[in-house]
Amino acid sequence: MDKKDDIQLEIADVVEEEKATAEMDSIKEQTKKTLRKIKENAKEEDPKFSSTMNLRTILGGDFLTAQMVRHHIGIIVLIVVFAIVYVAFRYQCQQDMIAIDKMEKELLDAKYKALSSNSTLTEKCRESHVLDALKNNKDSLLHVSDQPPYIINVPE
Repeated sequence: MDKKDDIQLEIADVVEEEKATAEMDSIKEQTKKTLRKIKENAKEEDPKFSSTMNLRTILGGDFLTAQMVRHHIGIIVLIVVFAIVYVAFRYQCQQDMIAIDKMEKELLDAKYKALSSNSTLTEKCRESHVLDALKNNKDSLLHVSDQPPYIINVPE
């Protein structure tokens, strides 16, 4: 009975090996089929750029995969950078112009104030105005001289 059991065990081992080999073969076949399908579906060429461009293709990003856009991405980025710099410089220039206008108005106001002050001072410093102020002020000891001025000669 020992031989019979040994033979049965060997037969069982051979059957299991055949089943395992069959499973491996089926797995290999499935892998080959899957690889074939992937190779069929995977193309290395870019999809053609369709002439029907609508909002959905733009928002979906489909037109960014177009060959034309991908080849020119460097210049597109450069143009965007220049646009941002242009807008920033224009904004800064407008801010500077506003500040210059404000300062020019302040300068004009200061000039008018100085001119007005200078005019008032000149008016008050005139001889007739000073004489009238001296006459109106009775407490003042200052008065207009009755004698004409004369030159004092000092010998050296």
